[in-house]
Amino acid sequence: MVQSDTITRRALLRHAALGTLALASGIDRVFGQPAPRPNIVFIMADDLGYADVACYGRPDLATPNIDRIAANGVRFLQAYANSAVCSATRTALITGRYQYRLRVGLEEPIPSDATSVGLPPGHPTLPSLLKKIGYGTTLVGKWHLGPPPAFGPLKSGYDHFYGFRTGALDYYAHTTTNQKDDLWDGDIAIHETGYLTDLLGRRAVDVVNRYARSRQPFLLSLHFNAPHWPWEAPGDEPESARLRATNLRDYDGGSQKTYQRMIEAMDAQIGRVLQGLDSNGLTSNTIVVFTSDNGGERFADTWPFTGRKTELLEGGLRIPSIVSWPARIPRGRTTDQVSMTMDWLPTLLAATGGTPDPASPPDGINLLPQVTQNAAPVSRKIFWRYKANAQRAVRDGDFKYLKILDNTFLFNVVDDPMERANLKDRRKDVYDRLVAGWFDWNATMLPEVDESSTGSNTGDLWADHIGAKPASTKADNPVPPKKPGGV
Repeated sequence: MVQSDTITRRALLRHAALGTLALASGIDRVFGQPAPRPNIVFIMADDLGYADVACYGRPDLATPNIDRIAANGVRFLQAYANSAVCSATRTALITGRYQYRLRVGLEEPIPSDATSVGLPPGHPTLPSLLKKIGYGTTLVGKWHLGPPPAFGPLKSGYDHFYGFRTGALDYYAHTTTNQKDDLWDGDIAIHETGYLTDLLGRRAVDVVNRYARSRQPFLLSLHFNAPHWPWEAPGDEPESARLRATNLRDYDGGSQKTYQRMIEAMDAQIGRVLQGLDSNGLTSNTIVVFTSDNGGERFADTWPFTGRKTELLEGGLRIPSIVSWPARIPRGRTTDQVSMTMDWLPTLLAATGGTPDPASPPDGINLLPQVTQNAAPVSRKIFWRYKANAQRAVRDGDFKYLKILDNTFLFNVVDDPMERANLKDRRKDVYDRLVAGWFDWNATMLPEVDESSTGSNTGDLWADHIGAKPASTKADNPVPPKKPGGV
């Protein structure tokens, strides 16, 4: 009997259905054989504004490698950070949960001298959950979730670590603001010469090459310090020496050109990592994510939003967010799905076949249907609070409730992204619903920490660094508008 090679219509439909299910789950099966698990390269910039890369509208600098990620995948148009500051967002990223569920998420930022505040080693994390299913895990760059010996990346799921533990580092001296060395290879202090962005990119390429040789699926977290202060670009060694000599902590530093060169240097290193994936034949089955930990600071372009880092205005929360996965995600699309940093844990677990820990269920959602199947956006509620200036916020559908000190607002942030028209009287029903929802949500979180007891005056610290006072509290104009294309 001769076996026909013809594929029947029923078989074709059956395999098409299986393919659709595979895209939804992230795990493909071809005639019963599981496909290799995807690798993950998660790239996080520090204090990068929403429009600080070309593919989000920045007209005065080139970011061809970040733009390549967008061209190969999906760009989120309504992506939010979990917080308007660093450590809190990083807590949400690694746990997939609102940062306010953990003590470490309440320190905004973690005081540099704190030794008892950090991510508990026993808490499930994205790297620890991926390790359970056979992934190698490496963090290159910024940690800032608590210092050893009690805390650290090697205690929270990462096999390897190369980078710095605190919130900011001089790009040349590799020292903190109090002049302490803070460059590590694992738990061993090291001294290397070079521009930090370049060192991080070089190590990331080495990590890709090592995993390619071992054929082990991997998570590479590449968390740059750029473009966080001190504002030092390639070739700015004299500026680094000046800052160390005067201990000005960069209150008087930086310029638009310096900031742009810092972003371009980061983009160049991202290009080296993408080339490493290409050279090893890993591009097709590697998920690459690019995003920022919060909105922009002194020199950032946050158009069309107002506000900056430390503010729950859109400019302090809206971030670039891009994902590519050539084997599964269609090229060159955008999505209006409202997303948040904590969504990446459930999304990446779904893509790899991992599962969350039932004792610590994610607050984020799985975004795979939106990026792999172009599913319609899912309506959702997301919440924030920030103790400095007594800020609160809720995004529910197109509406956003915002509180700054004693002033309260209701904005339609889709129609009014600059948050100018206060609708709280015109749409009192929506306003009351969002306020009540915030209180219900807040009751499920840890109470706010008294930051004065830690010696950290967070609001003043960050206002000093951005060279501006906190957001104005005039009832109808939280902050002045910015002209299109201006930075």
